[in-house]
Amino acid sequence: MLFEGEDRREVEKLKKSQGLLPPGQSLTLKWPVLHYGSVPRFDPFTWDLRVYGFVESPLKLSWNEFNALPKIQRTSDFHCVTRWSRFENQWDGVAFRELLARVRPKPEAAYVLVHAEQGFTANVPLPDLDREEVLLATHHDGQPLTPEHGYPLRLIVPHLYAWKSVKWVRGLEFLDHDEPGFWEQNGYHMYGDPWKEQRFSNSRLVEEFISSELDCSHRLPVYRGRFQRP
Repeated sequence: MLFEGEDRREVEKLKKSQGLLPPGQSLTLKWPVLHYGSVPRFDPFTWDLRVYGFVESPLKLSWNEFNALPKIQRTSDFHCVTRWSRFENQWDGVAFRELLARVRPKPEAAYVLVHAEQGFTANVPLPDLDREEVLLATHHDGQPLTPEHGYPLRLIVPHLYAWKSVKWVRGLEFLDHDEPGFWEQNGYHMYGDPWKEQRFSNSRLVEEFISSELDCSHRLPVYRGRFQRP
């Protein structure tokens, strides 16, 4: 279903000829839903975004305050570690550089640990976030993100595999060292470059993790990280 259809095959052939499809990927015209755990509920009255750690001016924004920030629109491709790619996605939201200008990272800041609902985390080097195309998105292709795709707020880092484009973002912790996030702790690659097929650093660990969750498929697992709400 995901990779069927003559139209899809023609577009995929074109993207390959243009050198836009990373190795091992197949084009999809759909937008599959993939995540670990349940879809969190959003309350605009209690939601906030924290930016903290090795920064000069820590920041805490309510939903209204976040939406008052200047907005941008970017178009980029999206590559999932599960081997599908979706092209020319239109994203609306706040540039990551907008937050950088406000918090002013300290010289020792080198990485960001992205915190999401339910304690989920992902690690991204700071230079990979300090890029023109990186943003915190609220809309996709002209419509608000759906809850399954990360509403109300999703980080978009288009040059890395999509697990780094974290759904349901709640915090950005600036660090002086690299610290593995949830999927990285379970065998995924620490960086995740789709052009180098940096999918896994420990395939056996990934397989063991997936097998253990399939054995417990009657429940919705929730990862609890060390991020604590204020």
